[in-house]
This record gives sequence, C-alpha cells and structure tokens, in this order.
Amino acid sequence: MSVKESYELAKKQYEKWGINVEEVLKQLKQVPISIHCWQGDDVSGFEVNKGELSGGIDVTGNYPGKARTPDELRSDLEKALSLIPGKHRVNLHAIYAETNGEVVERDQLEPKHFENWVNWAKEHGLGLDFNPTLFSHEKASDGLTLSHPKPEIREFWINHCIASRKIAEYFGKELGTPTLTNIWIPDGYKDVPSDRLTPRVRLKESLDKIFNEKIDEQYNIDAVESKLFGIGSESYVVGSHEFYLGYALKNNKLCLLDTGHYHPTEMVSNKISSMLLYSDKLALHVSRPVRWDSDHVVTLDDELKEISLEIVRNDALDKVMIGLDFFDASINRVAAWTIGTRNMIKSLLNAMLVPNEHLKKLQEEGNFTERLALIEEFKTYPFGAIWDYYCEQMGVPVKEAWLEDVKKYEKDVLSQR
Repeated sequence: MSVKESYELAKKQYEKWGINVEEVLKQLKQVPISIHCWQGDDVSGFEVNKGELSGGIDVTGNYPGKARTPDELRSDLEKALSLIPGKHRVNLHAIYAETNGEVVERDQLEPKHFENWVNWAKEHGLGLDFNPTLFSHEKASDGLTLSHPKPEIREFWINHCIASRKIAEYFGKELGTPTLTNIWIPDGYKDVPSDRLTPRVRLKESLDKIFNEKIDEQYNIDAVESKLFGIGSESYVVGSHEFYLGYALKNNKLCLLDTGHYHPTEMVSNKISSMLLYSDKLALHVSRPVRWDSDHVVTLDDELKEISLEIVRNDALDKVMIGLDFFDASINRVAAWTIGTRNMIKSLLNAMLVPNEHLKKLQEEGNFTERLALIEEFKTYPFGAIWDYYCEQMGVPVKEAWLEDVKKYEKDVLSQR
C-alpha cells in the first residue's frame, strides 16, 4: 500500500471525530521549531580564546565528525534541515561569533560578528534566535556571573547581555522575524548557602540594568530561564523558577521553561496552562533529562506528547515559542538533530489529531469513563500514516529512509574531518 493510500484510510478514521486532517497539516507547516546549533559541535563555539566547557554543562561521547568551523556547522545544519519537514529557526549562542581570528571579548561583540549567520539564514529562509553565553569563560570560573559579589564581574556580564540583545535586534531587522533572546546563567553554590537573598538581589539589579537598554520588541523578544540545580550548584541556584517567574511577570518578559531544569518528578507540561493564564507568551527549551539535566536527544515519550497536547488543546501554538536544547556526542550529531526535531513535530501532529474539544466536554460533564477510554484508544490510532504523508508532501524522507542520507553524509563529509 502506498503512503497516499495509507493516509487516505487513516484520514477517514480521524474525520469520524470531526478532525480536518488537511487543515491540521496546513497548521503544522506554520509551526517553527528553533533548532539549537550547539548539538553540532558539542557546545564548543568558535572563540579564538576558547575555554573549557563549564557552568555545570557536560557533553559526553566522542563520535567522529564534530563541526570544527562555522562553515562545517552550517553545512551539518543544512543536512539536518533537509531531513526535517517544515520551515524552522536556528538558535545561536554568543560563542558562535566569527571574528576572523581576532580576540573579541564577549562584552565587545557586535552584529558584524554574526553577518555570515544572517546571510546564511536569509539564503535558507530561516529565523534566528540568540543566547548570551555566560559560561566557559574565566570570568565565570567560580560559578557566578550576574550575581557575582564583585561589581566589575557583574558589569562585564551585564554588558555582554546588552550586546547580545543588540545583536538579536539586528537579526530581527535583517530577517523580518523577531529573535528570541534567552538569558540563562549558571550561578549557584555547591553547598547550602548562608544567604540566599543577597545573590538574588544582585541578579535582579543586573537584569534591570540589562533590560533598561531599550531594544525594539518588534525585532527582539527577551526571555529568562531558570534551573533547579547544576554540577557545582547542587544546593542552590540563584535564578530559580520562582525568581524568574516573578521577574518575568513583573517586567513583561518571557519565562522560558527548560524541560531538564526541574525536579525529575516535576512535569513542565503541567505548568503550561497555569502560566498562560498570566503571560501572553512563554518559551520552551525541550530536552530529555535522564536522572539529571543530561540533555539527551528528544524522544517521542509521554512527557513530550503531553507538552504538545497542552500547547494544542489550549490554542497556544502562537503563544509558545518552541526551541530544542540537547547535546549528545555519543551518536551522529546530524542524526541527533533529525531525531529530536522530527519527534518534536510528530508530538505536535499527534496532539492535533486528538478530539480535544470532545474530551474537554466529557470532562465537564463528569464522564470520566468515556474520557479515559477515548484517550487510550487514540494512542493507537494510525497517526503514523498521517506523519508519513506529511513528510512525503514536504519533500523529506519517509519513515527511517532519512538514515541513508545521514550515513552517506557521514561517509562523504563527516568521516573526512
């Protein structure tokens, strides 16, 4: 049976429940995923004075073919994007600046250091997102940045964040789509602190200075990202969820939820509906923690499906900015991007192919028996046939056929590095 024939049979099953599959696919095409560049080079970046990876971040594995230059990284991204249906975005960190061999400190970065990225994004019809890099640097070696007791250290990182927001504004102007600029810092303590408040006071003051620099919101959208703990900050993180949630709400910034930055039993999916009551928008970094914030490649697991259901059934596709954040050096890096991004899109499609309004009605009526029965039955509806058809229509490989493209790319390109 052909992909189209399987699709037509599956489509009829969904249409019985009033689901317009063709409209679903049209809607899915409009949802961009922000694909993180740092999977391709193990969060190394291209600074001339490159430091060791730090800030509680660890990348394990030594699979051959890591990108060593900006051109190699862009080539790898192009290959991954050719295997992923839809038009998407690429998320950059400040350490991916191109300075032509010149040492440029992070507080001195300018739009000109990202011109190649912008030209490449224009060529491929991509949006760009951005992150100041407040780790892997001598001024972050003690695990503190924007909350540092020394004013001169704080000032350096404040200026870096301001410079990053100006770079993001440049992206937005050049590409015609606003850039999400997300601030995450590693600040915290390994052991139980004797004073939790003072570092948070300093962080708040630093953020106020950063955002006091007016940047056109037409081109740049600011977000702040929390974390529960990290390597070297097991007992206390300055930028906790409560800190950033309060700051974002009070200062009209986006709160970014990283799915690996919470307690292992705490579900980000359960936070989305509450936060959307009080915020016009929120942002996600979708990862897969395994026992800790280990940033494994995103799989089509229950939590990913639940996150997408919360976005879809609450009509929030235009309110939640979806980005990815994982880095696995134990497998082919192009494959990692492809697997993770395709799974993110699959989960959204799966959520769109559920009779969400009918299930809401059953809940309101107290008909929990039918609600549970239908939720379970829809788990085995022929969603895969719809996905295969979508991939075929979007001109990307169907099912596991993309693996052959990656194997050839590894043989012809990655293995030569």
